[in-house]
Parts: sequence; C-alpha cells; structure tokens
Amino acid sequence: MDEKLMDVSGNLSSATDLIMEYVVNYGMKFLGAILALIIGLWIVGLISKSLRKVMEKREVDPSLRGFLGTFLSIVLKILVIISVLGMVGIQMTSFIAILGAASLAVGLSLQGSLQNFAGGIIILILKPFRVGDFIDAQGHLGTVEDIKIFTTQLKTVDNKVIFIPNGDLANSSITNFSIKETRRVEWTFGIAYGDSYDKAREVLQRLIDEDSRIHRDPEPFIRLTSLGDSSVNIVVRVWLNAADYWEVFFDMNEKVYKAFSEEGINIPFPQMDVHLHQEE
Repeated sequence: MDEKLMDVSGNLSSATDLIMEYVVNYGMKFLGAILALIIGLWIVGLISKSLRKVMEKREVDPSLRGFLGTFLSIVLKILVIISVLGMVGIQMTSFIAILGAASLAVGLSLQGSLQNFAGGIIILILKPFRVGDFIDAQGHLGTVEDIKIFTTQLKTVDNKVIFIPNGDLANSSITNFSIKETRRVEWTFGIAYGDSYDKAREVLQRLIDEDSRIHRDPEPFIRLTSLGDSSVNIVVRVWLNAADYWEVFFDMNEKVYKAFSEEGINIPFPQMDVHLHQEE
C-alpha cells in the first residue's frame, strides 16, 4: 500500500514538474506574444493615422484615402499576427506558401480586374483629370462624373453615361479640355476667287473686336492659309476662356455668314464644270 502511495506521489510530482516546466518555457513566450500583439496593433494604428494625415495634406482623393488606409492596415495586421504566431512556436512557412499560391491563383483569374484596380490607383494619385473635367478618352468625349477604383464614369454631351475601365485609361492618351483656363479656337472661312481678301479680313477683324469674350493677348491671328480648288481660304485663330469656347465658336460662324452676305462677299461651294461633246 505504501509503495502504491509512493508511486502515485511520484507521478503527481513528475506531472507537476512537467507542468511547471511548460509554464516556465512557454508561459513567457505566450506573455511575450500577447505583449508583442498589443504593441504591434498599436503601432499599426499609428502608421495608419499618419498615412491618412499625409494623404489629407497632399489632397489625395477621399475615396483613395479610405481605400489605401484600410488596405495598409489589413496588411500590417496580418504581418503582426504571423510574427506573433511564430513567436509561440507555430511554424508559418507552410501557411505562407499556401497563402502565396492562393494569391497567385486569384491574381491570374482576376488579371483584368487587377489591371483596372491598378489603373484606378494611378489615376487617383497622378490626377490627369478630376471630377467635372471635360475629356476625350478612348474615343469618347464627355464630362467626368465619377472616378471609382475600377472604372471612370463619363457623361456625354447628349446625356449618355459611359463607363471606361481604368486600366485602359491609365495606359492610353487622354485629352483634358478643362485643365487650362484658356483655349484657342480656330476657324477657316472661304471666299470666292475675285472677291477682296482685304475687305474680308477687315470684316473678320471687326467681328473679333466687337466680341468682348475674345482675348486681345495673345493677339488674334487672321491670315490667308491656302488657295483651294474653289475658294480662297482664310484662317482665324483667337484665344478665350475655356468656358466660352463653344458659344464663341458657334456665334462667330453665324456672324461671319451674315456679315459676308451683307458686304457682298461670296462664300463659294464646290463646283464641277461638265462639258458635253456630241460625236458625229
């Protein structure tokens, strides 16, 4: 009986020693891991706040600020958790390899979407255009209504809405008509051979001087540009505010047509002479 009690006592003592050994060996690791997790998450929060402040100072688009802040926070938190799990002895090599393979597979399957995503970030950072700008992109003319992560929304002059993938926009040429305050407008007016070029030029100069929307600096340009098949062509170039472009363009066409008619200056149209020969 005494021997059995001694055996039980010895087993309990061994179990206690084993437990104490685990507590000593791994308890400190767990405490260190918990402390590292708390400090790591705190540092992640500071980095995220600092990034948001920097983006606000640099006037980064609000939608991009929120996305980048959230994305960076998630990535840093994942790295902190992986580091903490490694501290307590959990092997993360296999897990990281599986995660990498899964990321590669997802990336290949979403290649087009990822290209649009990257294009959206580039557009929001570099800002080749902003909401409200009138642009020509991918063969479409329109006003930018919204810039999203994957697409850009345009409203055409006839009130149609077009969604253009950002990947295509970021890798192609874009004409922004709103980025500058002033624009140059150009016309080519034809007069008939035999009509007075000097008189036509005087009429054009008078119409320009009467329009207060046209800038005097740079000076308006009026010159004879070519001798066409059926007309003498005069080019007119003036500078004005970008907002006045189309109004001035159409108004000048109407004024020139009326003024040339009143002054007896003919605006020719293509003509063809047909000669008929009767065969004997």
